[in-house]
Formats: sequence, C-alpha cells, structure tokens
Amino acid sequence: MTTTVDRTGEHPPVVAGLLLAAGGGRRLGGRPKALLPHRGRPLVEHAVATLRAGGCEVVHVVLGASAEAVRERAELPGCVLVDNPEWAEGMGSSLRAGLASLAADPRGVDAVLVLLVDQPGIGAAAVTRVREAGTGRGPHADLEARTVREALVAAVYDGVRDRPVLFGAAHWAGIAELATGDRGARDYLAAHRDAITPVDCSDVAEPYDIDTEKDLTRLESHQGSHQESRQEPRREPYRKSRREPYRE
Repeated sequence: MTTTVDRTGEHPPVVAGLLLAAGGGRRLGGRPKALLPHRGRPLVEHAVATLRAGGCEVVHVVLGASAEAVRERAELPGCVLVDNPEWAEGMGSSLRAGLASLAADPRGVDAVLVLLVDQPGIGAAAVTRVREAGTGRGPHADLEARTVREALVAAVYDGVRDRPVLFGAAHWAGIAELATGDRGARDYLAAHRDAITPVDCSDVAEPYDIDTEKDLTRLESHQGSHQESRQEPRREPYRKSRREPYRE
C-alpha cells in the first residue's frame, strides 16, 4: 500500500480537522444535528473531541442551521467557527466554506481530515489511522510516498470508502470546484481514484449516520461509553446512508 510521508524537513506537517456540522436535521424534525444530545452534551462537542484525540490540534467547524444556538450551547474552545449561510444547498457548500477557511489559516495547514458531526461511530482510532497514513508518520504509515500536501487518504469499511478522509492542500481547489449539492468530494475522488490511499478501519469504527428518528437510538446506546476505549467493536447491522459522498 502506498501512503504519504512529509519530506519537507522544515516542520512537522500540520493536519487540521474539518468538522462539517451545518445540517438542519430535516428528517429529525428540524433539529440541528450539531445540538443532538450525546452523553449529556451536544454532539458537536464529541466530534471535535474525536478529531483532537486523533491528533488534529487545529480544528475548523462549519456551522449552518441554528448557528447562533450552537455557539451559545456548545463549548468549542480553540476551534475556528465558520458560518455557512448556504448550508441548505447541501454538504458541498459546507465543504467549500471549510476549505476556504483552512486556506486562510495563518498556521499553514498542509492537509485536512474531514469528519461529519453525525457519525459518532467513528472515533479517535480511525482518525489517527487516516492521519498517520497521510503524514507518513506512526505505525500506520508507509515509506513509499508522495508529500503530505499531495495526499488523498480514505478510511475503508469492509471494502467501502467512507469517512474520515484526508485531503492534501494541493487538492483543495479542485475539490471545491466540484463540491456541489450533497456530493461533497465524491466527484473529485472518483476522478482521482488511483491516487487514493485506503486505510482499513473496520475493526475500530462504524460509519453510520444519524439521519432519522430511528437512528437516535444509536446515540442512546453510546451513553456512558467511549468509542475509543471499547474492548471489542460493536457489530450492529450497518445501514447505508442515502448520503454517500465518498462511497463507491
């Protein structure tokens, strides 16, 4: 497997976390997904904690539906909060807003690791694996590599691509150009299929979405537990989402 390694020698690569948290929860009765309760706190807080525990010190969070309420109720210290007034157009607009914010970050971000707010089955272990594959550092890295700014890495579950995904900065402009509606980066990844490094995360995470009232039981089942420290992965049936921006 070919992954990426940083050869600049100037500084450790900066991999930022980008959390897309703008969804309005249309099939959840209009409840913003960022504010869904999870272990007694808004879901957005847990997603941010997952990115940080996975090694992303820089985190940008894209807000949309009920953005002011999210700012008031969620504790997100140190995060760059990005408002997306076009959030109702779909995830593509949030991805574009997030990439624009990252490009302007003075800390010089080399790559971004993208996560959705409504995937609590993805924990720090999966984030770490994808990040290490993208930077060429750690036990999940490979020495045959491109630079981190050219990296394209995606988690794989039973052979199917999903989140988290990592985009080197060299790809951001192309991704933003094609990110429309709810397709996100799907078209760009399809066009660069051969450049993607797959990272198997089937044993440490499950990429289900919280989209419907029935899905809310997934949050309830997590009460009092921590995804990162569980001894065995849960093997509940995996339901494919209607929204599949990274899957083939």
